[in-house]
Amino acid sequence: MEYKHLPVMLNECIEGLNIKEGGLYFDGTLGACGHTCEILRHNGTKVIGTDLDTASLKNAEKIQAQFPGRLITVHDNFKNFTEISDNLGVKGYDGILLDLGVSSPQIDDRSRGFSYLAKDEPLDMKMNPEGQFSAYDIVNGYSERDLSRILKDYGEERFHAKIAENIVLRRKIKKIVTCGELNEIIDKSIPAKFKVDGHPSKRTYQALRIEVNGELDGLYDVVVAMGERLNKGGRLAVITFQSLEEKIIKSAYKYLEADCICDKSLPICVCGKKKIVNIITAKPIVSGKQELDRNPRAKSAKLRICERV
Repeated sequence: MEYKHLPVMLNECIEGLNIKEGGLYFDGTLGACGHTCEILRHNGTKVIGTDLDTASLKNAEKIQAQFPGRLITVHDNFKNFTEISDNLGVKGYDGILLDLGVSSPQIDDRSRGFSYLAKDEPLDMKMNPEGQFSAYDIVNGYSERDLSRILKDYGEERFHAKIAENIVLRRKIKKIVTCGELNEIIDKSIPAKFKVDGHPSKRTYQALRIEVNGELDGLYDVVVAMGERLNKGGRLAVITFQSLEEKIIKSAYKYLEADCICDKSLPICVCGKKKIVNIITAKPIVSGKQELDRNPRAKSAKLRICERV
């Protein structure tokens, strides 16, 4: 399958990053390299890009050929940002971009199990194809309580308890192997009158994907670390696609912007915390109608930007 993906809010991201000629940038979610390519089109810029998906890194080889010596790719989780930067001897960036969530090529390749439109495909959902832990392990191995918890916490699924109960009942008879088998269980667990807001499996698949890939683990800490490693005037831009991610990004930005985090009851500051960034986006930037007509998957995207002081 050809690795194609429409970069979300491309113009807004590039404008928000305020690209500096000859600047050094970090793209923690390379995907199809849409955002990275646009950064590299500016004179002398360099990008360090990470991705867990080996298909993305293979695709990036074409971009490296177009911009010799200006794109370094690393097969790693962007959450290892500090270690990656230290290993490469990078003390500061002029801009950092994160486009969170799952990419269109991953969804469209139904063999990877990300799409609730898949049927006979295996329950996988690994962003890193070389990983060992998959959605199959969760669906067939987690306790009913833990299944219910992740569906509620990560999928915000109203019928989390019933879905978890029915998963456990079904797997007592036989292992749940395919996306179609899971979809059938979910469909039977949700009353007909509530099946009006998109596909009934949507929230469950989101929850499983987040759990498989640990998407929320360490997200706050790495965003803070990224803000701290920006050069003066450098910008951090993060695109989120669901409320759980957005809450974490808002909290991290708020911390970075704070000049003191002491208890308000104290007469003087004792924490020594200094303001690191200014938040550029008082409200998140969202996709316009023209983009949504072209790419409906951008509907839930929200872009937040801050700048190092």
